[in-house]
Amino acid sequence: MTDASNLPGASTSQRAISRMLRQRAQEFLASRKHANNLVDIISHWDESTCPCLLTVETIFVEVLKRGDMYVEHAVTLTISEPSPESRYTTWLKNCYEEVWKKILATMEKSRLAIQVQALTTAMKLMAEEGKAPLEPRDNSGYHFPLHRLKPILMTLLSPEKDNINLISRFQEITYYPDALYYTWRCLPSLTPKRQPKEVYIKNLLELIDKIPLPKEEEVSKMSDNKELLCGPQQDAAFTWDQSNVKRALNKVWACVMHWELTPHLHKQLLIVLLERVMSHLEKPVLLTDFLMDSLDVNGPIGVLALQGVFILVTKHNLEYPNIFTKLYSMFEPEIFHTKYKARLFYLSDLFLSSTHLPEALVAAFAKRLARLTLVAPPEDILIILLFVGNLLLRHPGLKRLIDHPQGGEAPPSSTGAGDPFLMEERDPLLSNALLSSLWEIRVLQSHILPSIATAARFIHEPLPSVEYDMASALERTGGHLFENELKTKVKDIMLTFERPTSMALPKGEKLLQYWQITH
Repeated sequence: MTDASNLPGASTSQRAISRMLRQRAQEFLASRKHANNLVDIISHWDESTCPCLLTVETIFVEVLKRGDMYVEHAVTLTISEPSPESRYTTWLKNCYEEVWKKILATMEKSRLAIQVQALTTAMKLMAEEGKAPLEPRDNSGYHFPLHRLKPILMTLLSPEKDNINLISRFQEITYYPDALYYTWRCLPSLTPKRQPKEVYIKNLLELIDKIPLPKEEEVSKMSDNKELLCGPQQDAAFTWDQSNVKRALNKVWACVMHWELTPHLHKQLLIVLLERVMSHLEKPVLLTDFLMDSLDVNGPIGVLALQGVFILVTKHNLEYPNIFTKLYSMFEPEIFHTKYKARLFYLSDLFLSSTHLPEALVAAFAKRLARLTLVAPPEDILIILLFVGNLLLRHPGLKRLIDHPQGGEAPPSSTGAGDPFLMEERDPLLSNALLSSLWEIRVLQSHILPSIATAARFIHEPLPSVEYDMASALERTGGHLFENELKTKVKDIMLTFERPTSMALPKGEKLLQYWQITH
């Protein structure tokens, strides 16, 4: 048991209470003559919640292992007075149920550190109860205490309180296949069909994002995994049923899609849909109307919806004739200030990868991207130059844009005055891009940053035979590098080059020579 008296901020009185609770727990487990110690321990719950949590966890984990609360159902024909043993078992089970109510209440109303401890205690008791159930099993199948898991999930999906931190902690038990499987089985019954509160939607989307759902090729590993939360069990083996899990996910998502969403929840839903849910839906085409409506929203929501439309177009044969016009309209200066700009560049490169697209359409994209380099951040300029280079490689006829006679040299105004290209035109085929030139890239050859000036010289050199890898280039951008560094787990942090052997200064320290002189 973790010593609550060693927790940060523990006062002298708390340490004394922790020691007292530990002693009474040991006495309770040692002899039944100290049974009332359990009542005394529970009575301290409100004033010393964390020590009580740790104490009851120790007590009931041991009680469950011993089987002290196990009741064998027997058929009796006569009514008789219950034996002292059965009365003790009944009393102990009542105390256990009272403790569960207090644990769930603590998860709802206490401060975060105590909430996390309450969740940890609940998961440990649930795991132990799965291995040692309180009553005989009704069938020979694998036993998991769903009646314990469901209230935990109901608490996490609170309609009143944002539980993102608790959900992150709950994610730890979903690495066990049985816990993950039964979590998905519980979710449909906890998802309302009517419009719920905003906080509930946020908690549900956060939970779905945190609990993984294996792909078809990973299903066999789930059933063969010996690391189970409530296992191993002697008379039953856990079996992962992928069809049941997918059915549960589809039921949940069918409810979610009918809810009204705020812009923040709309964005969160799209992220979860694209990264977790869409590949497991039975009929992804039913998302078409939702994604089309989302495309009309400016900013990150439109970019995320574009990825969903791309999946429907490429994998589910969706026809969307105006997709290029919509994609063209997304390239505005504001896109450089959104988190999902890398996703837009990557998807656009895929959309424009076909060599059968009209040259006038591709020329409009190349020209619009070139114009945006005049206002883009340096790291985005480099990406755009690679993008334009790929378009020139796929469509050799666009090389005329490098030095078009009508496009001429760079206009005197940085806004492109005198350029036949119509930047404000929404239809790329009517933008007059083929009548212009890529003078913007020529201007970048005088950029103050050498890396950009060097990259912009590609239009005056022979183009490579292989396209630039946009995916790897996007991974080297500042935002991705920062995110990757945050995800990197540092095991050893070097504080000194030489291990100190005493209180003396390390060898080579400048101060050391002066210390020797004055010593």
